[in-house]
Amino acid sequence: MSSLFVRTLREDPADAEVASHRLLVRAGYIRRVAPGLYSWLPLGYRVLRKIEDIIRDEMDDMGAQEVHFPALLPKEPYDATGRWTDYGDGIFRLKDRKGADYLLGPTHEEMFTLVVKDLYSSYKDLPLWLYQIQTKYRDEARPRAGLLRGREFVMKDSYSFDIDEAGLDASYQAHRDAYVRIFDRLGFDYVIVSAMSGAMGGSKSEEFLATSPVGEDTYVRCVSCGFAANVEAVRVPAPAPTAYDDMPAAHAEQTPDTPTIDTLVDHLNEAFPRQDRPWEAADTLKNVIVMLTHPDGTKEPLAIGVPGNREVDEKRLAAQVEPAVVSAFDEAEFAKHPSLAKGYIGPGALGLEKASGIRYLTDPRISEGTAWVTGADVSGSHVIDLVAGRDFTSDGLIEAAEIKDGDACPNCADGELESARGIEMGHIFQLGRKYADALGLQVLDEHGKLVTVTMGSYGIGPSRAVAAIAEDNHDELGLCWPREVSPADVHVVATGKDAEVFEAASSLADELAARGVEVIYDDRPKVSPGVKFKDAELIGVPTIVTVGRGLATGVVEVKDRRSGERQDVAVAEAADRIAAIVTAG
Repeated sequence: MSSLFVRTLREDPADAEVASHRLLVRAGYIRRVAPGLYSWLPLGYRVLRKIEDIIRDEMDDMGAQEVHFPALLPKEPYDATGRWTDYGDGIFRLKDRKGADYLLGPTHEEMFTLVVKDLYSSYKDLPLWLYQIQTKYRDEARPRAGLLRGREFVMKDSYSFDIDEAGLDASYQAHRDAYVRIFDRLGFDYVIVSAMSGAMGGSKSEEFLATSPVGEDTYVRCVSCGFAANVEAVRVPAPAPTAYDDMPAAHAEQTPDTPTIDTLVDHLNEAFPRQDRPWEAADTLKNVIVMLTHPDGTKEPLAIGVPGNREVDEKRLAAQVEPAVVSAFDEAEFAKHPSLAKGYIGPGALGLEKASGIRYLTDPRISEGTAWVTGADVSGSHVIDLVAGRDFTSDGLIEAAEIKDGDACPNCADGELESARGIEMGHIFQLGRKYADALGLQVLDEHGKLVTVTMGSYGIGPSRAVAAIAEDNHDELGLCWPREVSPADVHVVATGKDAEVFEAASSLADELAARGVEVIYDDRPKVSPGVKFKDAELIGVPTIVTVGRGLATGVVEVKDRRSGERQDVAVAEAADRIAAIVTAG
């Protein structure tokens, strides 16, 4: 510790929002350079390398081969796949001195595709699994939470190349199994959920989420069947169409001062009471208008109809319209569309607005034959008994309404959904032929015919894993690393001023190192025992050994950092006993 490049802090960094950010900075693992950019100090870099080694172990064991591409990449391959435009403001673009366009790699599908195209030409070369561990760059609009959402981060991305869908299924399952082994070794709670493919493209997609209340991803799981999915990927079971021949005709009514769903429901129950039950928010149809900005800069208004007891979920909506970006439909836009009565928008005006480019998409619950109360397109007026399929139609469906606890499970008949939060740690995709088609990756099949290769993509965030593990492994005193990723196995603390204490501690540290045990030895001569103990707890190595007053009776204290359990061990047996603890995990 007297020579280790570390400085622990007693105060939390001012910009720290989550425990991992706070503790990794205070314990001397990372230092902030700029928003979303961090330097790795020796302790932090040890943890990062150990995580990378676990990933390499499992990837190599499954038969994948490691490669390494540049971070600085030419524009042309990303133009060919459309992602130079689709990424919008999300990537760092630059020009060289000759004016050629480049980007800092956010992900490397194009590079992997091209290198396989360059070197392989036969079905006999497949299947092929390649991976790299590389620094990536994305221009996050709001970097936050330390390592959890940065502009520069380390990613392991791997890719499978197969001749057909059966091969892709096998490659996908092999990677999924390897991911389970990796995350089991990393030492935090996680779930596997169905997910959206997003800008990556492709079909089947799953996320590995570290369960955490500070996670930015919301997922749901069924309490009955175990179904789990990111909220963006949940598909609402649509009611079957129902007959509406006997339903009353739609009628407009005055509903003054009812611009919100709550005020509307109160008015309906007072002025138009139902015979069977009170009116509810779920009986109303809320129409929300947003503005989409496409990657090429063009803007498109979009109207979304959802049941009135639900809000439009920004993340679900963003996933549905990606790569377009969603923004508010502001007063200036309303002024361009005078038929839209703010607070009283109904399908009637939206039908008229189709000519001016406003698409109208509705929630699956608004199925044929369902009756609604919705805006009459006049301030202070609503339509009652407006029936979908009879009185109005939409341009299609959209999964944008919020998912609530207690919603019906889309996977089983009786289950209900409950929500939780998580940190995205891994994402696996069946890409299919999107990138192979765009870049011309073909091989000769067994009949000598050219066929397009089908691909899978599989990512893990090692730098984010450092933060996720810290989030799941800390207490009020500091970090509590799982042994397999800890920067050391044992933290030896010499306390007091007597030379024999330091000699005994140094000798023990040397003996442990000779047995292959990684040791941090606090040999600082003029630092108080209290400060040393606080630093040891903060740094969070799993075994803390104190050499001090007990030396007079021939013992040292061995403490388990995670459980707090302490035991006195005879000096003569200490190296063997501690090495055995380390070996046992």
